[in-house]
Amino acid sequence: MADPGRHPYQRSPNMVPRYETAHSLGPPGHPGHHSSGMAQLPSVSHGFPPFSQRPHSGMMSRDSMSDSMGSGHGPPTSMQGGMGSQNQKRAYRQRRKDPSCDACRERKVKCDATETSSCSECSSRNVKCQFTKETNRRMSSIKQVQDLEKQIEKVKRQNINYRRMLNDCNVPVQDMEVESGDASPFPLPIVDPEPRPKRGAPLPELPRVRSNMRNMSKGIWATPHTFEHTIPARQIDVPDMPPKAMVDELLDAYYNTAHSMFPIIHLPIFRREVDELYRSAPRQVSSSWLSMFFAVLATGSLFSLQPPTPNSYSRPGDLLDSARKAIDPWCDEYNLDDVRALFLIALSLNEMNIRTSAWSWTGRAVRAAQSLALYTESDAWSVIEGEMRRRTWWAIYVLDRTMSSEFGHPFLIDDADCDVRLPAAVDDHYIQSDGMHVPEGAEPLTHSLLAIIHVVRSYSGVLKSLQLPSIPAGHLSSFDGHLRKCLNTFPPACDPASTVALAPHFLPPLAYLLHARFILHRHNLAPNCEPETRFAALEQCSRIALETASLVSRSNNPAEGATALFVMHLFRCALVLLITASFEPAVACIQALAAIDGRRDVATPCGRYLAFFVNILDAKRTKLSEHPISATSLLTALAGDEELLAYVSADAQASPPRTWVWAMDSDNALPQSPSIRSSPAGGASTFSRGHRTGLTEDEAHNWGGWLKLENTIRAILKDSEQLWSNKMALKQEPGVTSINSAPRMPEPPRRSPESIMHKGSDRISIANII
Repeated sequence: MADPGRHPYQRSPNMVPRYETAHSLGPPGHPGHHSSGMAQLPSVSHGFPPFSQRPHSGMMSRDSMSDSMGSGHGPPTSMQGGMGSQNQKRAYRQRRKDPSCDACRERKVKCDATETSSCSECSSRNVKCQFTKETNRRMSSIKQVQDLEKQIEKVKRQNINYRRMLNDCNVPVQDMEVESGDASPFPLPIVDPEPRPKRGAPLPELPRVRSNMRNMSKGIWATPHTFEHTIPARQIDVPDMPPKAMVDELLDAYYNTAHSMFPIIHLPIFRREVDELYRSAPRQVSSSWLSMFFAVLATGSLFSLQPPTPNSYSRPGDLLDSARKAIDPWCDEYNLDDVRALFLIALSLNEMNIRTSAWSWTGRAVRAAQSLALYTESDAWSVIEGEMRRRTWWAIYVLDRTMSSEFGHPFLIDDADCDVRLPAAVDDHYIQSDGMHVPEGAEPLTHSLLAIIHVVRSYSGVLKSLQLPSIPAGHLSSFDGHLRKCLNTFPPACDPASTVALAPHFLPPLAYLLHARFILHRHNLAPNCEPETRFAALEQCSRIALETASLVSRSNNPAEGATALFVMHLFRCALVLLITASFEPAVACIQALAAIDGRRDVATPCGRYLAFFVNILDAKRTKLSEHPISATSLLTALAGDEELLAYVSADAQASPPRTWVWAMDSDNALPQSPSIRSSPAGGASTFSRGHRTGLTEDEAHNWGGWLKLENTIRAILKDSEQLWSNKMALKQEPGVTSINSAPRMPEPPRRSPESIMHKGSDRISIANII
């Protein structure tokens, strides 16, 4: 139905549906006929319409629907000037004692309309003379709607009270407490769930049946891996092994960093096996165990605490190459060591910024894990083996979800297929063959895997929300509430509002939570969003960036254990802090990136991009400051600049479903620039610095470096202070004056977030822009 705002008459007598519309479109089968309430389906014998005829956003907007209803597709739905075809009988005349039309009934005047002509009152006022069935009940219908709305609000308040009572009784409920009707349509997981029920009641032992099936099913099907049985491992000759001292050093680095997030290997057993390998020097060893051994060393070398050197820079590539050579490329029977080796190779490649290969190896790890049925819970395994199986599956789940959110690719693992319990919050040395023994009063957890899983399980809803043109405020409020509960599973020092020192190994796990919040709010920076929505998104992104800067400032060494995800989050935060003139927190993020450079290969490309962005931002600020302008107006102009917002979106433009920069006609598409990664791979070139960073030697050195970038930002800050002190008197508004006092999490719903713009220690509010 056409939009009332597009009505050709001066005033519509009422806003109820026009009864004549359905009749004026022609009979069924007529080209202009459309059934009321049902979308027209395409013909089975015809293909899809040409791309140029499809709506730009994948769905038809209300305006386009209104235009199509009145643009020549069928007879017009209204009479021009209230004088329609006088020689045609009226489509409908309500048979009732009161013959007044809608307009005359509303004005309480006499109506002289006939079966073939409009009344004189409507003709003189140039409005449509029409008769509807709902006119007599308009006011009563409005009253009914108001009563229903009040009842709905009452039920919502009761549901909120019931949820709070259930939470007090520790009864698990759906982890989504919102007061608005605009809640997220994507179900969020429960933060602290009970163990999943078993698939069925246990059956009696059938040893003879199992033995016969195992023997007679050879070559027909593989027996399921939900119960413990031994698979003969392929034995290979032991290659040249690295020195034992270097192995111990890399194992310590692995334990203190990667293992604290992904404890998929029982280290007490693994260390004993390594010691036996070097003590007895066997001639042959299992190929799967050897591949896992080199993958562990490669991961440890990436997180080594020693300063990076040319020798240490090439070491991960050599170790990964040894792990790859030990893998059977035609393996048809995997074991748990194979899956762990594939996972660690994918993890290392991702940290080395060889992301496409990392995505491919993640797929191999997922398929190997599924072939072992790691996604299914089984009590047939020993305590240690069963726990390592659960940890390995959830570690692969985390890697799959994280890389999918970074690339914008579909998930490889479906949540509906995960029928395995969450891992236990117990350290390796407390997990023994006869059970889990945690001494009374001991800290039972040294890893963050469980907290990471709670966060990453919400990524399914996050990526589905990113498919929407714009994420409603109610959806964002639901996600913020869920992630706020996930934050409570971390130690209290991880609270951004805390003032105590923060151990650096907590920053990479927190990056999963901060990353999810950031990409959700950043999605609404797209040009198809309303201006108020875009400013609110920039406000929320800046709040998250301020929290990140607060966390980094409380860590004595943010480079220790830093991951590629943490580097990318710091990079995104620096971009938002720069455009919102929060220069001091931006410098804190950039200093952390400078400390990480040399350990994570993606840091140098991030610095090069930031240097480019600062130059563009400085030029625009200088141009806008040529004339007297207030700080709020300057912030408004910069925050609404389409070019700057495209640069701030950064890596979102690499995702086909999210990009808007590359959404152009093929004739106008820019040619793809050559990449250093297009060089022939193999051997040293695959793990060379140029291949891992994607930059040539000139590109890696000519951007100026981190110190020059920091000095440029401080010069912009100084010029801004001098400019504003000379040309205008800034209005001082109360607000947070330190990044350490940034709020922990935004309390949904919140339409007026606190200020984000910094000038020295002063903050200027952006809420008036919204």
